[in-house]
Amino acid sequence: MNDAAVRLGYLADTVRLLYPGPGSPRAYTVLPHAAVPRRLAPRRWWHVGSPVMVPGEGSIAAHLGEVFGRPVETVLHVRPARRANRKPVLEVRSRGRLLAYVKVGDNPRTRALVAAEAAALRRIAGLGLRTVVAPEVLHLGDWRGLAVLAVSPLPVRRRRSAPRPLLLSAVAEIAATGHGADHGPSHDAGHATGAAWHGDFTPWNVCPAPGGRLLVWDWERYATGVPYGFDALHHFFHRALRRLPPPDAARACVARAARELAPLGVPAATARQSALRYLIALADRHAADGHEPLGPPHTWLNPAVDHEESLV
Repeated sequence: MNDAAVRLGYLADTVRLLYPGPGSPRAYTVLPHAAVPRRLAPRRWWHVGSPVMVPGEGSIAAHLGEVFGRPVETVLHVRPARRANRKPVLEVRSRGRLLAYVKVGDNPRTRALVAAEAAALRRIAGLGLRTVVAPEVLHLGDWRGLAVLAVSPLPVRRRRSAPRPLLLSAVAEIAATGHGADHGPSHDAGHATGAAWHGDFTPWNVCPAPGGRLLVWDWERYATGVPYGFDALHHFFHRALRRLPPPDAARACVARAARELAPLGVPAATARQSALRYLIALADRHAADGHEPLGPPHTWLNPAVDHEESLV
């Protein structure tokens, strides 16, 4: 089954889940078109294609209207196929103004991710970060057995790449939010430990902002107690995956670790060991998710780590 067919099936399932009410139906449009669905948006006069009739009363839109105390419209994002953390994501608008992004935990795994993101954002909000700008938690609750997290939209004017010094400043600032990282990384058996990481610090989850700050969203994988520099390695690895197959990207991550982490003050030997630990942690995440987007670990992880004498 191709991606378009999976998206359409997922769209139908999600509409039934989030818009179950019997009330007066409203017309929506699948954008940009039904062949490659991306969003389910309120019908506008310029939309082409057949309308989709969606119930209004008793829907997630009606619930969010109560949450925000005003009538709202929702735009449902149709997520890519076969993602372990795939969940319904909505834009919430009122009179054309974007109020929030809403993530819906619709199974035990995604409920846990929604709760983790809320906890991470609340933790980050109290730290007065100078470089990193994270969304604010506007609402966390339950609706029809689903976890509902609403976060503030970040002021993205134009998506563009962030300069490396800004990325490194953000990595260091996030790392310092971990337990025991208030005075920089500590060294234990050759590893910088006690840091935090965003957990999905990729080019598509960050954007530079005026004033030398970095907008960072999707905090559901935030964790503490990891080696210093994990976020920098994750960012490099996922950039490498855009041009290299997973085994080559993994080897490049280990080979380039010293160069990538040197500006953060991580010694070369420690950086290499941190890269190995990062790749193993990523494989463990995929195993826990029950999803292998890079293929089985023996095809991409083992070639990068098997020749190393020590992994710890």
